[in-house]
Parts: sequence; C-alpha cells; structure tokens
Amino acid sequence: MKEVHSYWAYLVLAILVFAVINAIIGLTQKKQFTDKDLRIGLFTLIVTHIQLLIGLAWYFMSPWFELLKTDAAAVMKDKAARLLAVEHPITMILAIVFITIGWSKHKKKTTSEAKFKTFVIFYGIGLLLILSRIPWSNWF
Repeated sequence: MKEVHSYWAYLVLAILVFAVINAIIGLTQKKQFTDKDLRIGLFTLIVTHIQLLIGLAWYFMSPWFELLKTDAAAVMKDKAARLLAVEHPITMILAIVFITIGWSKHKKKTTSEAKFKTFVIFYGIGLLLILSRIPWSNWF
C-alpha cells in the first residue's frame, strides 16, 4: 500500500502542476475556458481524491498511526516522526479540501477569467501545501 501511495503521488504532483500551469496560462493569455480546461481540472480533482483514499488506507495501517496511538508525546518530539504521523496527513487533507473548493467554486463562475483565476488560487494553494509536506527524504 505504501508503494502505491508513493507512486500515485508522482502522478498527482505532475497532474496538479500541469493544471495550475494551464490555469495560469489561460488567465494571463485571456483564453476561453474550454472543455479541455474543464477536463484537466476534473481529472486533477479525481486523481487527488484517489490519492487521499489510498493515503488514508495506508495511514491507518502504518506504524506511524500505531506509534501516535501509543506514544504521542514521543512522536511530537521527533521531527521526522511528527512529519509522517501528523503534519503530512493533515496538510494533505487540507490541500485536497482547497482543490475541492476550487472545483466547486469554478462551476459557479460565468467568465473564463473567473474560472481560471479560481483554479489558479485554489489548486495553487493545494499544490503549495502538498509541496510543503512531502517527505522528500523518502522520495529520493
């Protein structure tokens, strides 16, 4: 499960970066919001939610969850353990909440500029949150 979560994370990161860059280009070049842009946003939403489900399943099977249940004070004192047991899961859930809000808000917008701007803001915040709490030492 850990490997699935880790490899799927590469896909999530690539698609999320692509979606944010696509929205920035659409906003700055004043493009029309097309079905392609809608599909990019939707695919990003779906991929991130799948990652959330995989991540939650892995988290509750992980040694970090068990350690947090048995000795939370020790986890909070250890920077690496705290990242994996507390900071990473909470921040990732928050990032996906922002992405979901962005998807919901963009549907209510009537102009292309407003739709792209919503994606830039909310998907961008989600991307920054994800980048801030990826356990980079485990990736490379």
